Amino acid sequence: MPNSIPLVTIFGGSGFVGRYIARRMARAGWRVRVAVRRPNEAMHVLPYGEVGQITIVQANIRDTDSTRAAIKGADAVVNCVGILAEDSRQKFSEVHGRGASRIARLAAEEGVKKLVHLSSLSADPDAESDYARSKAVGEADVLKNFPDAVILRPSVIFGTEDRFFNLFGTLSRYLPFMPVVGGNTRFQPVYVDDVAAAAEAALLGDARGVYALGGPDVETMTALMQRLLRVVQRKKFLIDIPFGLARINAFFIEMWHKLSLGMVPLVLTRDQVKSLKVDNVVPEGAPGLADLGIKPTSMDAVLEGYLYRFRSQGQFNELTDSAKNLRG
Repeated sequence: MPNSIPLVTIFGGSGFVGRYIARRMARAGWRVRVAVRRPNEAMHVLPYGEVGQITIVQANIRDTDSTRAAIKGADAVVNCVGILAEDSRQKFSEVHGRGASRIARLAAEEGVKKLVHLSSLSADPDAESDYARSKAVGEADVLKNFPDAVILRPSVIFGTEDRFFNLFGTLSRYLPFMPVVGGNTRFQPVYVDDVAAAAEAALLGDARGVYALGGPDVETMTALMQRLLRVVQRKKFLIDIPFGLARINAFFIEMWHKLSLGMVPLVLTRDQVKSLKVDNVVPEGAPGLADLGIKPTSMDAVLEGYLYRFRSQGQFNELTDSAKNLRG
């Protein structure tokens, strides 16, 4: 495509949020460069644009040379890279802190006009959680290196590929009850394409500063699990797990995950237990989706569209139920 068409580099552009941003920017007519560690696993983003509109490049935000190469020539940069749990290679401080700082510094050096950084509503330099503290450190470093950057702080993000409702949907299939950690903690789930729309608005408009992104619904963890069970049409007891017991369970889950070389899924970590103690809602008066011209999408409008697969009969639940009412 002609070099006169603006180019955006999206780090983590094949991930949960990144792919939605890539699709939106392609539809807006931009060239899109998707920067990922494993290009062969990012081919699914290519059909989001015209032939040649989206390219995939190898980059590791822990490496200066590959990061700079991915940024070079770009008009804008979006950083969607993040992890929910640490492993032997990926650490919060490296990914959310030094990695984010490196992207911002190199973007400034390469003359990038706009930078959008995806953070978290839980970001707090004084948080008990390592995840939340590392997000706050990353934000500070991004603004230090690129003062005009736009920082997006979403609450829990939901959508077809999410790791939240899909995780609990899977558990609802196999467990006789639903464990709930932080039952009274409040969340404000935001739809993934609304987050992508916020990134698009930041790239195409005059936004700057920090935006807290939340949907129209504020619910406790217990209420979210009740909502999930209604959608998947399963009756399960909700059992509230005290934080102390949850930390012990998380310790063993982490240990089994390591000993099994990843075969046992890491469904809960001790650091996540710490995060679950704190409400994850948009602060009153904070700039958000409305300030970017976006009307938030409700959970009612989306959840059933991808969680139906966790019903006992999947998409045929209604058909099976109606068949029971037939009389010979």
